[in-house]
Amino acid sequence: MKKTAPAPRAPEETPGPFAAGQQADGRTRHGVARLLLEQGPVRATTIAEALRLSPTAVRRHLDALVADGEAYTRDAPRLGHRGRGRPAKLFLLTESGRSRFGHAYDDLAISALRFLAESGGEQAVRAFAERRVAILVDRHRGAVTAPGNPAARAEALATALSREGYAASTRSVGAGEQLCQHHCPVAHVAAEFPQLCEVETAAFADLLGTHVQRLATIARGDAACTTHVPLAPAGDPPSPRSGATAPPVPHGGKAR
Repeated sequence: MKKTAPAPRAPEETPGPFAAGQQADGRTRHGVARLLLEQGPVRATTIAEALRLSPTAVRRHLDALVADGEAYTRDAPRLGHRGRGRPAKLFLLTESGRSRFGHAYDDLAISALRFLAESGGEQAVRAFAERRVAILVDRHRGAVTAPGNPAARAEALATALSREGYAASTRSVGAGEQLCQHHCPVAHVAAEFPQLCEVETAAFADLLGTHVQRLATIARGDAACTTHVPLAPAGDPPSPRSGATAPPVPHGGKAR
């Protein structure tokens, strides 16, 4: 029987040096994030020693995680005599940073809220939502309410929300500010229980000291949760029933 030689195998494509560098960078950043998950709050030097990396390389990855809203810092407690210089920084993951490791909490949360709705009605769900937002808001109330005008408060609120994993930012649009949350840790739950979004919007109005209008939400399929914050005087907020049209939402968020 005549045997035929096997067809030569095509050489496997190997990534170029730039792509390979990106992959290595991604693996290293994931390793830094995992150490924050397992040991945080932790210093950059501790991470460098554990991963056998230079402190400069570790700080580059930590800065990227902070910029992406996946980590934040707080001052390390001083031990013994207070020396000169800035206190050391401790790094922690935000909820957004934790989400890169995956979790299966959405199904559990939805099941719990369905049970709550069946046993206690819609008002029980709203009471739960109000308690949840109150706990989140109270952690940052002082920082958000300290500024004297809605624009500065909106910026402070965006900072607070980013620390809670919402990757928030603000932009000036017309006669107001737009508060954009580019990530929502409870979007899947809020899609079935919009009370979470409604209560959150009311809490924003309370913190900012002015009427606000929710233009778009991730839970409804929009690109971001976008809230319009008018810059009217605090004593004369616009009526939510006045029929005024809010400015258009940029970058793909669609008002409904």
